Amino acid sequence: MLSLYPTANATSLSSPTTFSPRSTRFRMSHGSLPPLPENRIVLSVGTVVVDFLAAVASYPNPDDKIRTTSLKVQGGGNAGNALICAARLGLSPRLISKVANDTQGRGILEELQADGVDTSSVVVSEEGNSPFTYIIVDNETKTRTCIHTPGYPPMIPSDLSQTSLSSALDGARVLYLDGRIHETALLVAQEAARKYVPILVEGERIREGLDDLLKLADYAICSAKFPQTEEMDVDSLLELLKQRKDDNIAIPTCVSSPLTKLRANGVGTVCGRLFVGTAEKVPPSELQDTTGAGDSFIGAVLYAICSNMPPEKMLPFAAQVAASCCRAFGARTGLPHRTDARLASFLS
Repeated sequence: MLSLYPTANATSLSSPTTFSPRSTRFRMSHGSLPPLPENRIVLSVGTVVVDFLAAVASYPNPDDKIRTTSLKVQGGGNAGNALICAARLGLSPRLISKVANDTQGRGILEELQADGVDTSSVVVSEEGNSPFTYIIVDNETKTRTCIHTPGYPPMIPSDLSQTSLSSALDGARVLYLDGRIHETALLVAQEAARKYVPILVEGERIREGLDDLLKLADYAICSAKFPQTEEMDVDSLLELLKQRKDDNIAIPTCVSSPLTKLRANGVGTVCGRLFVGTAEKVPPSELQDTTGAGDSFIGAVLYAICSNMPPEKMLPFAAQVAASCCRAFGARTGLPHRTDARLASFLS
């Protein structure tokens, strides 16, 4: 399910970590598409990594020796994945992050640039190592386990010059923060707030500095268990909303609650509506890998914000894009382009 909570300033979204599909076979003609958003520049501060993905028949027991069924080396990281998704949907993404001048770092930048992400504000350290993640994909349970190694040295606010900051924010329609690199993210968020650039914060889980970022957020995309609420029993409300869903519909849909009072950690008490969206029902034979599903959801939300989509349309659209991600191996392989026919009904 997908749930929507308003933040102190505007709206926030909660998304699950599993979705489904991929659609390279189906394409729309450009003439059938609506115009791209007038302002489609999006900026992100967050992580980019190299993913080493190994698919196995089933997750190993301690001390086991097993073989992979498939192997892929691909760029990853929350911000990187979300921006590539946004680029394929027609936006113009910019990234603030940090890598090392090593083989992995150069590969990270080349892959982002090839998909249309502006990396001119990415800091490249001459020493240290770029971040990377080992990902074990269990073919039996359709789950993935991530083992992350952070980059070194980490990014700090002094790495970002005032010139780079001003250039990165120039003309931006929205700023997306993935909750990492929190000190630099806060610096950029404060400047974005001064320039009245809307801010979207990812609340995957409680992280250092997240509360400070949420206080500046116009949107917050959260995992299903975050934020927790105190003013009302959200679990009961979710159950009521789920009863209104039509389980016979395979495509993503959305239902909402009446206006109510919510309390969310980090943003205080707000009044708003709770939205519950559904994911596409993907046949088990087509479900490949959930890596990056949440990131692709965020990439689609960035497009939706730039397009001024209402929440009732935004949630099913983002769920459909995230579903495409899960029909392929790796976080980026299945990311759809704007011309994908599966998106036609959401973009019309």
